[in-house]
Amino acid sequence: MRFSSTAWSYEPPTAAPTVSPAPADATGHITFGSFNNLSKLSTPVLQLWARLLEEVPGSRLMLKSFGLSPALFTENLRAAGLNLGQVDLLPTANTVIEHLGCYARVDIALDPFPYNGTTTTCEALWMGVPVVTLAGNRHAARVGASLLNSIGHSELIATTTDDYLAIAKNFATNPDRLRGLRHELRTDMAASPLMDHAGQAARFGEAIRACWKDFCENKK
Repeated sequence: MRFSSTAWSYEPPTAAPTVSPAPADATGHITFGSFNNLSKLSTPVLQLWARLLEEVPGSRLMLKSFGLSPALFTENLRAAGLNLGQVDLLPTANTVIEHLGCYARVDIALDPFPYNGTTTTCEALWMGVPVVTLAGNRHAARVGASLLNSIGHSELIATTTDDYLAIAKNFATNPDRLRGLRHELRTDMAASPLMDHAGQAARFGEAIRACWKDFCENKK
């Protein structure tokens, strides 16, 4: 039974940093980023990101994750066709607030597939960083689509890998839209079902009662 427009709920830290200006305005180049668990960065994911870096001149990819060992992971990057000169590997942050502050260095976040990010996606969006996701055919592959639909930004949802590239490239080459999103996303999240905690709890409770009622009626 579907009980809501999204399965998720998010509560950002009260001390979260304010949304920063788009870093491309200062650096002169687009920085794509992923702070997701390394286990989600499969070879097909890295290969697609390699294509993206090739097709967006001057762009960079910033990766950050627990257990990220440059000595070990760079071989995966090289094998997937990534130019290591375009990749920045960040160390683990000491606090959540420090971690969120790292998004000040990212213009566009890239969601892995087929296992999407959840908290990572919410954190990026809260920090004003748009997240490009690829919607799949199962729960783990549709988390990004659920989160983005819930805040009214379905334009960031791809249905194919070519679509994923096109969306990322479109925003990378549209600085005005990227700046606008940077300052819209937090407001859009705050007004969405994703942060309507009381409403989400009520919808979940109603769904449980409906399931129980259905069970009891069918058991007769």
